[in-house]
Amino acid sequence: MLAFIVCAAFSTTLHAQNEPNSDDLFTMARQAAFDKKDYNQAIALSRRALAKSPDYSDIRVFLGRVYTWSGKLDSARTEIRQVILRHPDNEDAYVAIIDLEYWNDNNTAALGYCEQALTYNPGSRSLLVRKIKVLKAEKKFIEAYRLATDVLQKNPADDEIRTLVLDINDAASRNKVGMGYNLSWFDRGFPDHLHNSPWHILSLDYTRSTSLGSVNGRVNYGTRFGNKAFQFELDAYPRICKGLYAYVNLGLSDTSSVFPRFRAGGSLYKALPYSFEAELGFRHLRFASSTWIYVGGISKYYKNYLFGGRVTLVPGANKVSHSYTGIIRYYYGGADDYAYLNLGYGISPDETNSVLAYNNGGYKLVSKGLTAGFKKSIRKVNIISFSTSLSQQEYKPLEKGLVLDCSLSFQRRF
Repeated sequence: MLAFIVCAAFSTTLHAQNEPNSDDLFTMARQAAFDKKDYNQAIALSRRALAKSPDYSDIRVFLGRVYTWSGKLDSARTEIRQVILRHPDNEDAYVAIIDLEYWNDNNTAALGYCEQALTYNPGSRSLLVRKIKVLKAEKKFIEAYRLATDVLQKNPADDEIRTLVLDINDAASRNKVGMGYNLSWFDRGFPDHLHNSPWHILSLDYTRSTSLGSVNGRVNYGTRFGNKAFQFELDAYPRICKGLYAYVNLGLSDTSSVFPRFRAGGSLYKALPYSFEAELGFRHLRFASSTWIYVGGISKYYKNYLFGGRVTLVPGANKVSHSYTGIIRYYYGGADDYAYLNLGYGISPDETNSVLAYNNGGYKLVSKGLTAGFKKSIRKVNIISFSTSLSQQEYKPLEKGLVLDCSLSFQRRF
C-alpha cells in the first residue's frame, strides 16, 4: 500500500513538472498567432494559461487582440474590458480596444476610450497618436491638427507625427494655390548692355492632394539675359509604402537661355532608424545640350532641429563636377513653421540659377553662398515663406561676382 502511495505521488509530481505554466503557454500562444497565424490554437493556449492565472492581464489583452484579428469582436471586447475594469490604468488594454473600435469604424467609442485612457496616462505617445487618427477619421480636423502640432512641438524628430500633421492638412484642405516671386541681382552683368540688369521669376501654382500623394502644376514666367519665357512644370510626391515616397518632376520651356527647354527628375526618400532620412535621385536638364545630374543626401531630426547634407554629381567628358549643400532647419511650430540656414558650394539643379551652371558649353560654373529663410503658417490655411541668399557666382571660367537672391511666396489651402 505504501509503495502504491509513493508511486502515485511521484507520478503526480512528474506530471506537474511536465505541465507548462502560464508563461510557457503564453509564449506558445504568441508563436501560434505570429509565426503560424493559427488563431484558434492561440485562443486555446491563452485560455489554458488564464485558467492557471486568471488575473494575468498581458495574456487577457493578447487574447482580446487575437479575438479581434479573428473577427470575434464581442469576445474581444469582453476580455479587454475585464482588464480595464480590474486595472483602469492599464495602457495596453486601452490601446487594444481603441484599435478594435477604430479598425471597425466605431470612432465615437474609440474616442471615448482615448479620453478615458489619457486621464491615467496623459503623456502616452501611443494613446495620443491613436487619438489624432480617430479625430482625423471623424473629420475633426482642427482638434486633430492642434493635438498633433502640440505633440510635434514636444518631439520634432517624430516622423510619424509630422506625417500625420501633413495628412491632416491634406484631408482638411485637398487644394492649395500659391504664387511666388524671385529676384536675382548681380553686382556685374553678362553682356555689357545688360550690366546690372536683375533677373525676375514669377510663378503661379496649384496643388491637389490625392490618396496616392500630392500633385502640383506650376507656371513660371522669367526674364533673363534680356529674354522672356514661360516654363510649365509638373511635380508629384507619390507615397510608395510606409517610410518610402518619391519626387517626380517634368518641365518644358520655349527659351533655353531663360529656363531649360526640358527638365526631368526623380528622387526616392527613405525613412531610416533613429530619425534619419536618405535621398537618392537624378535630374536631367536640356539647354543647348543635355546634362545628367545625380543627387544623394542624408538628413536627421534632433529635438527641434533638422540637419542635412546633399551631394550633386555631374559626369563630364574628363571629370565629374560636384556641389555640396548643408542645411540646418529649426522648427518653432508645426510642419509648416520653421527657419533655416543653407550653406552651399556649387549650384543645385533645383535652384533658380541653375541656368548659369549647366548652360555653358560643358564647363560647369560654380558658386559659394549662404541662404537664410523661414516658413510660417497663419491660421493653418495660409503659408508664407521668404528667403534671401548672397553668393559668389562664377560667370565665366575664373570670372566671379556677387549675386543677391530674394524669394517670397504665399500659399492658400482650401
